[in-house]
Amino acid sequence: MKLILSPAKRMRRETDFLEAGSLPLFLDKTEILRRYLAGLSLPELRRLLDCSDPIARRSFQAYHSMDLREGLTPALFAFDGIQYTYMSPGVFSYQELEYVREHLRILSGFYGLLRPFDGVVPYRLEMQARLQTDFCRNLYDFWGDSICKALAAEDRVIVNLASAEYSRTVERRLTPDMTYITCRFGRLEGGRFREKGVHVKMARGQMVRFLAETRAKTPAGLKAFDRMGYAFSEDLSSESTYVFLQDEQAAPSK
Repeated sequence: MKLILSPAKRMRRETDFLEAGSLPLFLDKTEILRRYLAGLSLPELRRLLDCSDPIARRSFQAYHSMDLREGLTPALFAFDGIQYTYMSPGVFSYQELEYVREHLRILSGFYGLLRPFDGVVPYRLEMQARLQTDFCRNLYDFWGDSICKALAAEDRVIVNLASAEYSRTVERRLTPDMTYITCRFGRLEGGRFREKGVHVKMARGQMVRFLAETRAKTPAGLKAFDRMGYAFSEDLSSESTYVFLQDEQAAPSK
């Protein structure tokens, strides 16, 4: 069973905690993207990244100076978003780190597919960026079926904890012999199932932590998830979608 997760926009360098154990699988393709991005003017890069001027300037400098093989941070500790905060990998036990090493994979617009201890550098490039070049129509075209094939070569059971922007890279390339399960987290409001973005990100991070702590090896292990007031809903779930309902009293305040 492989768990797929989105990256985070915010990143950090952390070279003193744990060393990177490997290089990303598709580093040659990442270098193609780096060279293209380094060739853009600052205004062109800002439009592509759809970001503020300070972020664009930092990204412009980064793409001109980055070394994809030196000064690396393990991907698991490089991303600094809500779901990673709620996963709290910095306090994982050795056994939990070994669990995510085997089961967790992070999707990336820049790197394609990352294992937790693949070494990365800070970058800014979302999967849905409008990157149209002479070698691709967009990043979905650029990565093609390479991400899904790499996952399938490791395991035929995929648990989707990623956002639609990223999971699309896998969903469009699934083969009939693959089991693909999407986890959804929300509440019933007026009889309708509703998801709130921040709460969903929190739950995804907590789900990874829960699975690491319980050493779940099959999708059946997901159904016991009970963090943050969530419980598996048999009635709303299907073979391909696991729905977790949150007790309103247990919902986070932010």
